[in-house]
Amino acid sequence: MEWHLSSCDPKEILDDAIAATSGLFKEKGIALEPEFASNLPRITVDRDHSLLLYPLPEWEEIERKLVKLPSFNVQARRLQRLLIGHATEVELDGNGRILLPPPLREFASLDKAVVMIGQGNKFEIWDEAMWNARRAEWLTAAEGDGELPDELGSLSL
Repeated sequence: MEWHLSSCDPKEILDDAIAATSGLFKEKGIALEPEFASNLPRITVDRDHSLLLYPLPEWEEIERKLVKLPSFNVQARRLQRLLIGHATEVELDGNGRILLPPPLREFASLDKAVVMIGQGNKFEIWDEAMWNARRAEWLTAAEGDGELPDELGSLSL
């Protein structure tokens, strides 16, 4: 599969990114237009063994909040080590593909087929097989979870 992307407003894409998109992880990179990728300069790991791709302003806000967490709180330190410790500035190859360092690729078990999931202010990057398994797990679990949290009670889809 080959991706052909045209120039577009990265903010608009991030705001509207709500659907899963699959693609081939060709040459260990994900093809994006250079203007778009330059606005997505931080990538880090997630506890679900996926990667998180943030535009710089979003990442800077998250980093500020993480740094302010109490250093004597074990959970806070773990989260800081995971997210800040793995945060990497995005690099592009000559074709505008995001180059993922081997430790990040290994963390998320990325090989060839990947899925990019738009999450409003970021993208999640998953190994396709892992995404399919986790999605099936979440859908099955959602059927038996009962009531929604109060925050979601007024949400209309």
